[in-house]
Amino acid sequence: MKEKYTPQDFEKKWQKVWEDKKVFEAEKNSDKEKFYNLIMFPYPSGTIHVGHVKNYTIGDVVARYKKMKGFNVLHPFGYDSFGLPAENAAIKQGNIHPETWTLKNIETIRTQIKSTGISYDWSRELMTSSESYYKWTQWIFLKMYEKGLAYKKNAPVNWCPSCKTVLANEQVVNGKCERCNTDVEIKQLNQWYFKITDYADKLLTDLDKLENWPENVKIMQKNWIGKSVGAEVDFAVEGSEEKIKVFTTRPDTLWGVTFMAVAPESPLVDSLTKENKKEEMQKFLKKISIQDRFKRSAEGAEKEGVFTGSYAINPVNNEKIPIYVANYILYEYGTGAIMAVPAHDERDFEFAKKYNINIRRVIKAKNGEDRLEKAFTDDGFMVNSGKFNGMSNREALKEIVNWLEDKKIGSKKVQFKLRDWLISRQRYWGTPIPIIYCDNCGTVPVPEEDLPVELPKDVKFDSSGKSPLVDHKKFNNVTCPKCGGIARRETDTMDTFVDSSWYYLRYINPNMQDKIFDSNDVNEWLPVDQYIGGVEHAILHLLYSRFVTKFLKDIDLIDFDEPFKNLFTQGMLYKDGAKMSKSKGNVVSPEEIIKKYGTDTLRTYVLFIGPPEKDAEWNDSGVEGVYRFLNKLWNNYYLFIDKIKGISLDKVKIEIKTKEEKSLRRKLHSMIQKMTRDIEGNFQFNTAISAMMELSNELNSYINSIDENKWNLNLLREVAEDFVLMLSPFAPHIAEELWHEMGNENLIVESKWPEVDKEALKKDELNIIIQVNGKLRGQVEVPSNSTQEKIKEIVLKEEKVQKFIEGKTLIKTIYVPKKLVNIVVEG
Repeated sequence: MKEKYTPQDFEKKWQKVWEDKKVFEAEKNSDKEKFYNLIMFPYPSGTIHVGHVKNYTIGDVVARYKKMKGFNVLHPFGYDSFGLPAENAAIKQGNIHPETWTLKNIETIRTQIKSTGISYDWSRELMTSSESYYKWTQWIFLKMYEKGLAYKKNAPVNWCPSCKTVLANEQVVNGKCERCNTDVEIKQLNQWYFKITDYADKLLTDLDKLENWPENVKIMQKNWIGKSVGAEVDFAVEGSEEKIKVFTTRPDTLWGVTFMAVAPESPLVDSLTKENKKEEMQKFLKKISIQDRFKRSAEGAEKEGVFTGSYAINPVNNEKIPIYVANYILYEYGTGAIMAVPAHDERDFEFAKKYNINIRRVIKAKNGEDRLEKAFTDDGFMVNSGKFNGMSNREALKEIVNWLEDKKIGSKKVQFKLRDWLISRQRYWGTPIPIIYCDNCGTVPVPEEDLPVELPKDVKFDSSGKSPLVDHKKFNNVTCPKCGGIARRETDTMDTFVDSSWYYLRYINPNMQDKIFDSNDVNEWLPVDQYIGGVEHAILHLLYSRFVTKFLKDIDLIDFDEPFKNLFTQGMLYKDGAKMSKSKGNVVSPEEIIKKYGTDTLRTYVLFIGPPEKDAEWNDSGVEGVYRFLNKLWNNYYLFIDKIKGISLDKVKIEIKTKEEKSLRRKLHSMIQKMTRDIEGNFQFNTAISAMMELSNELNSYINSIDENKWNLNLLREVAEDFVLMLSPFAPHIAEELWHEMGNENLIVESKWPEVDKEALKKDELNIIIQVNGKLRGQVEVPSNSTQEKIKEIVLKEEKVQKFIEGKTLIKTIYVPKKLVNIVVEG
């Protein structure tokens, strides 16, 4: 064994051994209990930084630990490799294809990850942009289409004129595209959707099954799905056969409706706006189109609108009420139109005041005034509400809904905030939507045997940002699979969330050609036992994955309906007070740390920096501290490793003779207990590493305070072996090196996790605190089997006690079992 700790001498050696021996490939036809451990796969945008290494190391600790606990571990890796950044890079650089850019980045990331010793099963590596993968993404689309869950409709969308594509609401920040900072427009487009709303209730109720998901993630999904119970009411438009359908959770306020408000994005706007209002409306819509939709609807935002010139008829009292287009109404929620009750809604109140619209109170406190200075939003008693006057508004709700149904002017309705999943993207680098348009046959799905619909490679990009598929004649011009006539392909590609909604299933049979996967294999491995990823994916990715899983179960492809049994969301790494990112220039490259300190220092530090679920600030001095810990550990082993090399713990008995030996062994087994609990139960890796540091100090104290001729070599062998076994999930390279330096021939990763000897944890002494008249005066160790009287006797004989009670009258001694003795004296 070399005297100096130089990790660069052996880390790559062990990485090659693990790869050559394929030790991390999941076993086939194994009798072991399975454990599917999965990290959310990355988008290959270039290189990874130490924040990514933290995420991957969290998963690696779990995978290595479970392998040592006897599980058959599946720990795969891949790339979410379709997406806009690759295409933007192609446009910017002019002469590079998105695939070339993507594959180059993947090669870089793969090399970086392998240098960190992560225990991935590389035989299952996948890329969502490969034909063998997206063929089955298209297949899922066709199955959705068959079941009526994939459909096309005209709807308003966020449109970035610079990126030439639709943006999700989350990609619009302060009315601008988060990618290029261009003002976002509202545009009507005919696009493809998945009908996730058919699964809204199941997605909501099944959250209760997910007992091992973070509560905040479940709450975010519940709020996103947004179930509300109320009534749906039709308001006729005066002079027209058109009706405006409104959903309300407050049918008790129907008699207080004094105007209607429609979202600027609603397709109703054009038909409702009278000719003399068209010019004013166009100016208003243009102004609103560049506003952030969520900010404009916030409580404190200025309320703006334009009267359409049309009127609606309130069905409960036949009153004519004006219809406005208002900025605070969002098309995504409800029906995109509201019945405005200014007396009992703060935003409606502000709008009515601004535009001098009538305000009628229909709910008031028992002795409340009729005059309103602001909206009355509390419960109370109904007034100005016909036959319901005098009733408690809450008690009247059910009767009002029944009355609406009897009168055939409304009905009970359950409404969800969740909207159908818009999957169309007007870009090239994505999964082609497998649809053909024929003038004779209409919309025709591509036959399954013709999949995949491949992206053409011979494309050119220009600065306009327009998808090259639009003008690609060979791709566009096809024969109709039904009639054989001239037809054209769909040129939109799919949202990349579709690709990532099912990748965890494909890892089971990543190279299967004739079907998406083997159902028996998938049912054996799934659901994922441990899923690890960022909380930023708490809603969309996780919700879409749950939806697709439930759909695949409904078509009898799998027998489970939730994909992820346990979910862990890790915190971010910050530097200089900001989240690490290339744009901020504050990333720390793993290569820099590995070159200077070694991979194990990097891995151990990113887990030691704080609780893994919390955000943490990178600190260079902290890296130095972890390096010193590993260096000190190496030095300790160097002192005794030759003396213990030939000892086999299977053939020797560990006899404990001295107090120091007893303390060291107790520390070892208390650490085994703690490490097991910290990894298994709550991912408290930082405290696990602290425990290892404590044991290292105890070991150091033992070998330096006792003559080496008096070392208990059998005990040292036990401590040395168990220590590196527990260290190996965190710092596998130094652990593997020390393991073999001790004479072991098998790989440490294939060894068993150490077990706790409960006898070693038992203390032979009790530490008793001494008090005199309630004040702390010291402590003393007594045999753990001492009686109460014996303990009092020992305490009273202590010199420190004699000093405090000398010349005083002893009144009594109070013994608190296993804790303290309080001596009460007088004088």
